Amino acid sequence: MNFKEQIFWVTGASSGIGKFLAVTLSNYGAKLIISSRNESFLREVKKRCKYPEKVMVLPLDLEDYENLTDKVTKAVSFFGSIDVLVNNGGISQRSLVKDTSIKVDKRLMDINYLGTVALTKALLPHFIENKSGHFVVTTSIVGKIGTPLRSTYAATKHALHGFFDSLRAEHCNDNIAVTLVCPGFVTTNVSRNALTGNGTPQNKMDSATANGIDPDRFAELMLKAIKNKKEEVYIAGAKEKLGVYTKRFFPKLLSKMIRKLSVT
Repeated sequence: MNFKEQIFWVTGASSGIGKFLAVTLSNYGAKLIISSRNESFLREVKKRCKYPEKVMVLPLDLEDYENLTDKVTKAVSFFGSIDVLVNNGGISQRSLVKDTSIKVDKRLMDINYLGTVALTKALLPHFIENKSGHFVVTTSIVGKIGTPLRSTYAATKHALHGFFDSLRAEHCNDNIAVTLVCPGFVTTNVSRNALTGNGTPQNKMDSATANGIDPDRFAELMLKAIKNKKEEVYIAGAKEKLGVYTKRFFPKLLSKMIRKLSVT
């Protein structure tokens, strides 16, 4: 894959999928802008990159979604343009509907959905002006299938599919691509950082996450989908992919299966 000198902006780049994606992109010679709330973690990621001189650190908080326009201006100023925005920032959930505070629901929606949408809208005029651009969005298999303990997380990811499918249709003549990447379980700290019903982190790794796809391997598969400008891709285990197709063709069957599903 040849990404040499292409300009990628990756959110959620201080850990997990974003971190491994940034390091892999650097191996391919891409120019990078990496963002998350934690500047010190971002600088550690920069040190791990093959070409750190081509990596710019831009801290931002997706929850502060009303103040992202200046971040876009700053991001564009680093290299003069942006080719690909990887909307990867977000937070997960591990709680039953009945135990989840509405404040937790709101925080997940603010970060995962509204933050991503606001950043996308702020960058969209740049892509329209260039008549070129690529939005990549890390959603989830639960963006296609709602499972226990993930109610609002699933809702935020479903919402992203609706928004970006519409954006793709509206801006096809502007040569703007949209790739929705749906991970299954990937071995990262996503479950440790997931919010419980009262808003505190779970602080432990799920066994399913611990046995997920290696993040280096995931990054390579994600970049292959980006290179080929896939509209939607499922990077997951066989059972997770089967669930997506069962939902599509046999929704009642999947509904019964989900009730017995272990997702921890």
